Amino acid sequence: MTLFAVLLGGNLTVTPRLRGQIAGARIIAADSGMRHAASLGVTPELWIGDFDSAGSRLFAQYEKVPRQSHAVEKAATDGELAIAHARAQGAEQLVLVGGLGGQADHVLGHFGLALRLAGDGIVSFISSGDEEAHPVLSGDMALDLPPDTRLSIVPFTNLVGLSLFGVKWPLVEHDVPLGSTLTLSNVAEGRVLIGLEAGYAMAISYPA
Repeated sequence: MTLFAVLLGGNLTVTPRLRGQIAGARIIAADSGMRHAASLGVTPELWIGDFDSAGSRLFAQYEKVPRQSHAVEKAATDGELAIAHARAQGAEQLVLVGGLGGQADHVLGHFGLALRLAGDGIVSFISSGDEEAHPVLSGDMALDLPPDTRLSIVPFTNLVGLSLFGVKWPLVEHDVPLGSTLTLSNVAEGRVLIGLEAGYAMAISYPA
């Protein structure tokens, strides 16, 4: 499957797990997300954005990377434009690198983007290295997490028939209303199996 990594603004801690997750990926940077390229040891094939937050030092450091420029006043974030480009290039899997921490509006927007990608059948997740966010839709999915990883399922709708296995506190076809904190701060015991009859949520983990 064609794997892309999109470098977003936000916090980043480079871990061996993250390096493994983006190994072999095609890399696209979205505006200030380019600052993560050096710490990851990668050179993006394309730099997309309005470049209002990139800074002159990044411009000088990556002057040879092709750029796709957009107006500051536009109908999508630089991250969404970078994701759209990756999809146009045939992306079947996406790792959104960074994108957590910082401004809450952008973080929640990234959650929405990940949920939409999942709805379109594209496997994706967001990672800042020490924090990961995976979209959860109706159906079954598995997460491979190190033992003792803190794991939360944050509902974005009422959840119908949520099942969790491979965790300290499992659930079997449990309904979780929007706003409930029941499924926060569970503990993974290794491979986690998630089943959901209806609704959508984000599975947020701290594997580092």
